[in-house]
Amino acid sequence: MVDLANTAGLVLAAGSGQRFGGPKAPFVFEGERLIDRGVRILREAGLINVFVVLGAWVGEVPQATVIKNPDFASGMSSSLRAGLVFLSTQQPQLERVVITLVDHIGLSAAAITEITGRQGDLIQSTYEGEIGHPVAIGSEHWAALINEVTGDMGAKNYLTRNNATRVELGKFATNADLDHRPT
Repeated sequence: MVDLANTAGLVLAAGSGQRFGGPKAPFVFEGERLIDRGVRILREAGLINVFVVLGAWVGEVPQATVIKNPDFASGMSSSLRAGLVFLSTQQPQLERVVITLVDHIGLSAAAITEITGRQGDLIQSTYEGEIGHPVAIGSEHWAALINEVTGDMGAKNYLTRNNATRVELGKFATNADLDHRPT
């Protein structure tokens, strides 16, 4: 059984949303800011330690600890690095993190529960075989990822190279994201 007290939830939400027309974190979708939606889903899945990485837009996020990424313009990997550095230095008791993206509107608490319930230090979501989010990463991998990720690549190559366990989430969620502002 996985101990959720030692698992963090992390929402990457620092981007400027160039294709979207502005930062996605404060955008209200179906009556809720995207950032609040991400935090709520992680909490509904039982995660108590929830963190958000913000950059282009910074504001209050109830029920989450805000991590500021001043280097957000250099790509998504800078947000992943900022989150992992913060967890490594400020929350060393945590053993694992479940990472999702602020614009993953197809995500559900059931999908997070499916990921958090799996044993293992590297877990990668799939939707009908297509790799997606969230991912779960054990703390023993954080330093390597901090040193390796660049640009907009994130952890995908690292997870593949290190044989992450793949978990199909298609019956719990979709891989839908919000790349463009709804009209």
